[in-house]
Amino acid sequence: MFRKLLVANRGEIAVRVIRACRDLGIWTVALYDESDRGSLHVRLADEALNLESPAGYLDGGQIIDLARRAGAEAIHPGYGFLAEESQFARACEEAGVVFVGPPSEVVLAAREKIPAQERVRAAGFKTPLHSSVSFGLEDQELIELEAGELGFPLVIKSCSGGRGRATRLVRTPDALPAAVRQARTEAQIAFGDQRLFLEKAVLPGHYVEVQIIGDGPGNLIHLGEREGSIQRHNQKLVAESPSPSLTGEQRARLHQAALDIARLFQYRNVGTVEFLMDDQGEFYFTEIKARVQVEHPVTEMVSRVDLVKEQVRIAAGLPLALRQEDVRLEGWAMQCRINAEDPWNHFLPSPGKLRRFRLPGGPGVRVDTYGYSGCDVPVRYDPILAKVVVWGEDRAECVRRMRRALQDFAITGLNTNLPYYQAILEDPDFIAGDYTTEFLRRPLLGRATPQSDLRDLAVAAAIAYLTRHSAGQPIMPERLQQGWHRGNRRLD
Repeated sequence: MFRKLLVANRGEIAVRVIRACRDLGIWTVALYDESDRGSLHVRLADEALNLESPAGYLDGGQIIDLARRAGAEAIHPGYGFLAEESQFARACEEAGVVFVGPPSEVVLAAREKIPAQERVRAAGFKTPLHSSVSFGLEDQELIELEAGELGFPLVIKSCSGGRGRATRLVRTPDALPAAVRQARTEAQIAFGDQRLFLEKAVLPGHYVEVQIIGDGPGNLIHLGEREGSIQRHNQKLVAESPSPSLTGEQRARLHQAALDIARLFQYRNVGTVEFLMDDQGEFYFTEIKARVQVEHPVTEMVSRVDLVKEQVRIAAGLPLALRQEDVRLEGWAMQCRINAEDPWNHFLPSPGKLRRFRLPGGPGVRVDTYGYSGCDVPVRYDPILAKVVVWGEDRAECVRRMRRALQDFAITGLNTNLPYYQAILEDPDFIAGDYTTEFLRRPLLGRATPQSDLRDLAVAAAIAYLTRHSAGQPIMPERLQQGWHRGNRRLD
């Protein structure tokens, strides 16, 4: 096992990795820039080093130098930043520092989206129709021709990214040029690669992903699936496991397909095989995420397997402690992604200082966060602030517990999307588990506001109005308005 590990990330995932390393008895080294100097991951780590490069967490060369200077034997990339950069993984290997993740050749094979889909299709699995080549900066006419052949709606995707950053759903031809410009700009910023490709959209669809772990081609297991169909800007707002959309036969078929596809890539370490399911129940492979996912706590809650600890153990050369027959998936788990953004103002980021930060608790509730009262939420990074994860015996209990946890979560000092989730959790289709990737494209129905809530809102509004508009008026005390001294001082 490693003695010292450097965490090449920030925010809640850095806190998550540091705590897993503490459980394993590993000394941790955190990184920070000026905006992160007071962040929780810096306070929890055993050491902290300043990132002086303007590129910050994207400067792989400086990160490796800092790891070697600190005597760290391994680097955990978390997710985002350098987590899926094959060049960074290879540079770690060449520098004699262990990259906590798949080998660099697996990271590269998973990241190259078109070759990955072609490999999987050649093995007999379905993939969405897609362009056979990527498109560069000067290929606008070729993009329009290819889009005409594929037909609308379609998805513009980065050749280096996944379904998150630089992904745009285009429903009509007239929206294509602007979507291409936006996707290309975001791809350059996020991945340093402007290449795009097109994919036929599967609508309506279900976005399901299977969590896998392997210590080599021979020992590969799955830990069930997650559904993340409720998305905004390709970020999964709600994730749950198991998926409410699958039958038992579909679930078994999905799990086996994920394992077979992972073996095509000789996958090692923790990862996710992602699929789209259409309304006919057909699965289409989309990609492999060669890293830990934002939604990994959902799987941890139903499997009781610490995925981050398994990442580190496998990277240290230890065999996987589990076999498929040992896996027990129990109950139902759900996660809501809490962002520092204003849902009533076009979801604009809402950086600032947390004045009050009261976490929910109780049975079956977990919160992964870097926040605390007095913490600064910087403007330059992803606005994710916390992940609320709950577990229940069944889905109905899980939904009720999530509703209670979000009501208990108190945040002041900046805006968050907490109220948005309360509308989602009251939606009849969500309560029934009957939703697709089109869920947020229609108005949230919700329930009628109870009279007790309207009464409380009226009282709060009245108090706020009086507080804001009342002005202090000087008053002479009664005892000073009478007595001998008043007449004594009267002038003739």
